[in-house]
Amino acid sequence: MIAYQTFRTTRPITLTSRPKNSSQLNRVFAAAIINQQFCEMLLQNPHQALQNGYLGEVFSLSKEERDMIVSIRAETLSDLAKQVNRALLRSQ
Repeated sequence: MIAYQTFRTTRPITLTSRPKNSSQLNRVFAAAIINQQFCEMLLQNPHQALQNGYLGEVFSLSKEERDMIVSIRAETLSDLAKQVNRALLRSQ
């Protein structure tokens, strides 16, 4: 009987870098999708929305993430998401 390892070949695995997704950014967008009032606050006064948090929970965003969201002017959540995505891609 031939041992299994005799025919095992190894191949190098190349991992491409992926953007670092912040779970906290994901939480901000999830809260905005779920709650229209939070979404409107995020679009109209992002600083206040991030400071208030959602349902008593705060968002532990990095300074860069917080500054990015606060600096973006968007009319819709979709537009905000697109601009955040562009900013994240540029920062890589």
